[in-house]
Parts: sequence; C-alpha cells; structure tokens
Amino acid sequence: MEHLWAPWRMTYVGAEQPEGCIFCVKSASDDDERSHILHRGDAVFIMLNRYPYNTGHLMIAPFRHVADPLRLAPQESSELLYGIRIAMEVLRGAYHPEGFNIGANIGHCAGAGYAGHMHVHVVPRWAGDTNFMAVSADTRVVPESLAETYRKLKQALVERQEGRAATGS
Repeated sequence: MEHLWAPWRMTYVGAEQPEGCIFCVKSASDDDERSHILHRGDAVFIMLNRYPYNTGHLMIAPFRHVADPLRLAPQESSELLYGIRIAMEVLRGAYHPEGFNIGANIGHCAGAGYAGHMHVHVVPRWAGDTNFMAVSADTRVVPESLAETYRKLKQALVERQEGRAATGS
C-alpha cells in the first residue's frame, strides 16, 4: 500500500478558525469580487477557495448555515448539484482541465475546515499536476493570484450565460 502524506493539511484543519462562519460572512457581503463569490443562485453560491489545491479550486455552499447534507431542503440539494455543473462548465471554459475532483468533507473528523457549514469542493485537475497534494518545503505553488483567477472565471461565467441565452437553454 502506498501512502500520500499531506502534513500541511493538519495545520490548516487544526488551526483556530476566524470569528464567524466564512460561508455566512462571505455570502452576506455585497462585494462579490472581494469575497471571491463567483455566482449566486437562489439557495446556493459558488466561491473561490482562498487556500486552493489547484488554480480554480471552487466551493459550492448553501446560503443557509447547515452542516448536514441530509438537512438540506430539496431546492438546496438540487441547486447544490446544479452548482457543481456550473463550476465544471466555467472551469472548462477558463482553464480546460482534463479532470476534476469533487467532494465534501462532512464533519471535523473527516477533514472539514468549516464543519458547521456544508460545502462541496470542485478542484480542476491536469495530468502531471501531482495529485494536488505536492508540497515542497511547506510551500504550495499556485501560479495565479486569486484576483486573476476570479477575473478569468467570472468572464467564463458570463460567456456561459451568454451562450445559454443565445441557444435558449
């Protein structure tokens, strides 16, 4: 059996969290660009991960503060799944990844940094990206600023919406 070690992750998971829920605080802001919120639906929103595994790492979360996916209302569940689709389409439009990791860490013991607010990660992947866990001297190399990533993904979202409007879908 091979092992993949990511010791930096325990530092993040075990660190004291800032005051308030990051998902509630960010979604309550009226400055989407500063909060890195890419898209707002009726029940969920999509935002950049401030500590990305790869460039373009997105998170989809309900507006409502709920930890357990089994407590999501049907609309929240449906929109959360549709949010994954939006995230993948936008990432494909902006970065052309070869694959994706999609997942949720439910509960602190499962690695959730914010266990109190359900969210799903969408991580774009490319062949040779070293499984998004490569660490050298406790440093992760992310080749693009969050502001530039936000700009590219926001443009891809606009192009996606314009394309859907043109086709009537």
